Amino acid sequence: MRSSHPRSAAVAALVATALATGLLAGSADAAEGAVSADPIRIHDIQGTTRISPLAGKQVADVAGIVTGVRTYGSRGFWIQDPDADDNDATSEGIFVFTSSVSTVAVGDAVKVSGTVGEYVPGGLTSGNQSVTQISKPTVTVVSSGNALPQAVQINEYSVPAEYAPAGDAAAAGSINGLTLEPSRYALDYYESLEGMNVAIGTSRVVGATDPYAELWVTVKGWENAAKRGGTVYGSYESQNTGRLQIQQLAPLAQQPFPVANVGDRLTGTTEGPLDFNQFGGYTLVARTLGTVKAGTLAPEKTKAQSAGELAVATYNVENLDPTDPQEKFDNLAKAVVENLASPDILALEEIQDDNGAKNDGTVSAEQTLAKFTAAISAAGGPAYQWRSINPEDKKDGGEPGGNIRQVFLFNPARVSFTDRAAGDATTANGVVQENGHAALTHSPGRIDPANPAWADSRKPLAGEFVFRGRTVFVIANHFGSKGGDEGLTSHHQPPVRKSEEKRLLQAQAVNGFVKELLATEKNANVLVLGDINDFEFSATTQALTDGGALYPAIKSLPKAERYSYVYQGNAQVLDQILTSPSIKNFSYDSVHINAEFSVQNSDHDPQVLRFRP
Repeated sequence: MRSSHPRSAAVAALVATALATGLLAGSADAAEGAVSADPIRIHDIQGTTRISPLAGKQVADVAGIVTGVRTYGSRGFWIQDPDADDNDATSEGIFVFTSSVSTVAVGDAVKVSGTVGEYVPGGLTSGNQSVTQISKPTVTVVSSGNALPQAVQINEYSVPAEYAPAGDAAAAGSINGLTLEPSRYALDYYESLEGMNVAIGTSRVVGATDPYAELWVTVKGWENAAKRGGTVYGSYESQNTGRLQIQQLAPLAQQPFPVANVGDRLTGTTEGPLDFNQFGGYTLVARTLGTVKAGTLAPEKTKAQSAGELAVATYNVENLDPTDPQEKFDNLAKAVVENLASPDILALEEIQDDNGAKNDGTVSAEQTLAKFTAAISAAGGPAYQWRSINPEDKKDGGEPGGNIRQVFLFNPARVSFTDRAAGDATTANGVVQENGHAALTHSPGRIDPANPAWADSRKPLAGEFVFRGRTVFVIANHFGSKGGDEGLTSHHQPPVRKSEEKRLLQAQAVNGFVKELLATEKNANVLVLGDINDFEFSATTQALTDGGALYPAIKSLPKAERYSYVYQGNAQVLDQILTSPSIKNFSYDSVHINAEFSVQNSDHDPQVLRFRP
């Protein structure tokens, strides 16, 4: 069992399991096959599809030059045949999995005997492509100090514009059995270089350095460029083919990984074997790492609302609880005051209970909120009051024991909260008419909490506010996560997005409640906001807007500014504010203070909308 990355040891998949299930080529019995009489070359093992034609078989004396040695995580080394064939679809490199630290060195000419296998990072159910490898190896060093095979240059000219072929319907949408077309599809191009020595030149950083010592660059600087240096994921068909994950071969204790933000540049040559892992797919594991040249990116500050404008914001504060260091509270509070200009209403997601991940039945978040609002006041902000509903213990998903929930903060000097028979975790909110206007039966109250759509997920929190004599309904959400969805580099094309089914039901429930409000009062001011966990072009957002009940306000921004989160180098929308038809004139800001930076107070960027009710 091998790990594709230090994080993934617990989810490694056995090749034997893959063979036994029939997902990959070969059979469990083939592993006992006879050693081939003819010399086997690396390109013979790699073949012209994603699956080795020799999977499960023994090979002997496979020759190559060592191009990289990994001493941590998935231990082993890469070898490459310097004498390439004339078929661009066949890779000349392969990973040799050793499980323990190998004694070979870069530049060694070796002969390797062992078992050919297809390892699936993340397991067979992940949808990930497999890595062709030789395991249980016997290694003979023939000579040392050899010149390495010349690196294949990956650049804007070599990577095709089309991302992937359509999956084979006869193989349940898998592309595993399709012959690679590296000049036509980006995924095929990268797969044709699996295990080979590759290089990139100076490239823009599109995903900041993360805690796992990796960053993302693009070799296509023009591809769906974001205003601030990233690359925007604007549809399911614009996967951004130029993105490439960068790691390094050197252990961190020996060579610290560079710290980079979006918009910085990785200058010079970055060279090493091309790997595949479950946390991003194709990855250049650098033997030689370029130098980061810092850009000028700074956290944004939104414009302050005028006296007659109501400013409403949403912010996922990433599992905030009293056990977090005071610095996190202070930094989040400073952002509310300085970057968000102290919005009148602030919907928070991922507020945890009073002892965080300790799983002892605690559900109250009073201490969390008292600590946060005190930090905001200390930062020069308003004395925010709050409203929320404690969830049932262990019923709303998130970090076990944390009992995350949505919370309304509001500035009582600017806006008032209309308290109406506050509901509890299981009481459904309703809509009634009072003096010709819509009103909630519970404020705060939860929307349809018994609906199976909200099982193990956060229930929407609805509240009634009054600003300058006008009622505004605000519905705070934290829809189900994308956990379990297949990545863009899945062997299923298009990838399976199973989690969308739940968010679709959640969106329909919220849309139905908004329609009740609008049926009761046509011109009601309604804002639906929060961590929707889905894109502005998704079926989830379409369901929220069904019948013209809501409009995704982020669409008012130019495409180059539509994002609140950066994932695998793709700047994308997860956090949203949607408006009812009566809110026609507004200004919207996705305030970029976290997602593009290696140092973050949260992994989400807050959103702010200003309008005159």
